[in-house]
Amino acid sequence: MSNRAAIRYAKAIMERVQANGLAAQTNQDMLLIADTINSNKELSRFIDNPVISTATKQSALLEIFSSINAESKLLLRLLAENKRLDILDAVALAYNKMFDQISGIEKIQVTTAFPITPELEAKVVEKAKEFTSNSLVIENIVDESIIGGFILRMGDKQYNASVANKLTTLKRELTN
Repeated sequence: MSNRAAIRYAKAIMERVQANGLAAQTNQDMLLIADTINSNKELSRFIDNPVISTATKQSALLEIFSSINAESKLLLRLLAENKRLDILDAVALAYNKMFDQISGIEKIQVTTAFPITPELEAKVVEKAKEFTSNSLVIENIVDESIIGGFILRMGDKQYNASVANKLTTLKRELTN
């Protein structure tokens, strides 16, 4: 339920800021809001706390995010009026996803056993360009348990070229 509500709020703010030419600036605000809430557990608990009044939450959030544009502040006020501040981070993430789709940006995740090098990043982008014409943004996740190789995720597709996956496949074949 809250996910659908978050998408509706994100669509509403998107329509409003596109009309005013503020979509990119608002996207930066939404990234800041989502990152701040998701990286700060105290802030997340504060927002979710039913004992704290909505007015107090709104005031604190407007102070914390004083640098955001007027449209983003309007979203905070609207969520507070409707007692939906608990979905603020979900709205911000939904907005970011919509902005990326409208802008033709696709995020891909590359999981490697070590931080990705510029040479490997270029190879990954070259391979991923075979599947999409969108601009690509790479997020590198380091997971030493894959031993070597990489796992590429684009949307709902995954390509697993990790050493750990190859060893698991070999083990399965040998035990059958």
